[in-house]
Amino acid sequence: MTTVLSLSVDPALDRRAPNQQIWPLTATVTEAGHLAIGGCDVVDLVARFGSPLYILDETTVRAACQQYQASLARLYPQAPHRVLYASKAWSCLAVCALVAQEGLYIDAVSAGELLTAVEAGVPGDRIYFHGNNKSHDELRYALELGVTVVADNWHDLQGLRELAGDRRPRVMLRVTPGIECHTHEYIRTGHLDSKFGFDPNEMPAVLEFAAQRNWEVVGLHAHIGSQIFELQAHRDIAEALVSWYRQGRETYGLPFTELNVGGGLGIRYTEADDPPTIAEWVEAVVTGLGKAWEGSGLPWPTLVCEPGRSLIGPACVTAYTVGSQKTVPGVRTYIAVDGGMSDNPRPITYQSRYSALLANRPTATAATVVTVAGKHCESGDVLLRDVLLPAPASGDILVVASTGAYNYSMASHYNRLPKIAAVLVNQGEANLILRRETPADLLRQDCLPDRLRG
Repeated sequence: MTTVLSLSVDPALDRRAPNQQIWPLTATVTEAGHLAIGGCDVVDLVARFGSPLYILDETTVRAACQQYQASLARLYPQAPHRVLYASKAWSCLAVCALVAQEGLYIDAVSAGELLTAVEAGVPGDRIYFHGNNKSHDELRYALELGVTVVADNWHDLQGLRELAGDRRPRVMLRVTPGIECHTHEYIRTGHLDSKFGFDPNEMPAVLEFAAQRNWEVVGLHAHIGSQIFELQAHRDIAEALVSWYRQGRETYGLPFTELNVGGGLGIRYTEADDPPTIAEWVEAVVTGLGKAWEGSGLPWPTLVCEPGRSLIGPACVTAYTVGSQKTVPGVRTYIAVDGGMSDNPRPITYQSRYSALLANRPTATAATVVTVAGKHCESGDVLLRDVLLPAPASGDILVVASTGAYNYSMASHYNRLPKIAAVLVNQGEANLILRRETPADLLRQDCLPDRLRG
């Protein structure tokens, strides 16, 4: 027998969308008083697979995928839709295969992400290839796979012209829409001062260039950033693109059929966060598209979106083992865990905040203010600053919520720490999806010249 884990002051938490949950949908407390995810006792998972450990809940991932699909089908019946998983959030075989089972396409930004999607069983015609500096080797590989190439700049266009040969590549054109949004400056991509996309002033020349090629130029793309809570910016995307969409079709004869509005919906990391639901985000995008297209005479486009964080972020937790403690009288108490910035670089990079609990005592009263530090030789390696927890002790299992997005994908080998393992949990079954590296694995790419050997 388990009981539903309630970690929010909001009594309607269980009715929220996945991106509004701090903890995975299946989070429960076992009869032993331990945190369970996907029907698996987290304390047992750590004993079996080691620590630190990413724990990914299959139910939460599928629920988010299904909410995007269902919301678009209900709110945008005028034309087809496509949901792409922005795999930069977490690219591995299991994640790509999982979202593909739910009917999602894949958005990739490197040869490595392309390869991962293909090896996970995703066909090339269900992959879109992004990136602001695609190499010739990457473009050549993308052409071989038959993916949709999202041309970001003149470098892409020239590369495609040189490499396409007799192929007729499927191409989208990325436009910088000039839309500001409230998020961290490092993850804003839609404002004019951005490395991504063609400047609007370039578009006439871009459209003319594309029209002279024997390419299948299918539409326009824009993206305004990540971890966004405001909806107005998403309502404005279609309005920013409609004039270029019309010119592409009517002035240059391009066969535009798709409008890609990107992604960027935020998730709930702490109690203070209040993101819109997936359905509210879709409604905002569709409302903006309707306003821009209604009466335009243009055929309704296939509506494409690219969520990443909101699909995978809330579905994962990271479990650590508590080690040392240090109290600075009158200042703070530090507890250290066996991971840190190498498995979650977001706090030191973006000053990101998270929620946490002790998996072996999840319902104990949280009355001790502590700062959770990582084990790296870096003063800034702090995962959580001044958070309330039950008085932690060495050996406790600390679990940090909402770690599915950009944690594994941005992980490093800082201080030569091996990358940690990941398991997929569902209905009491736990499957390893990423093996834990060993110290010996760190030497696989090393080369020692003979003249340096002792």
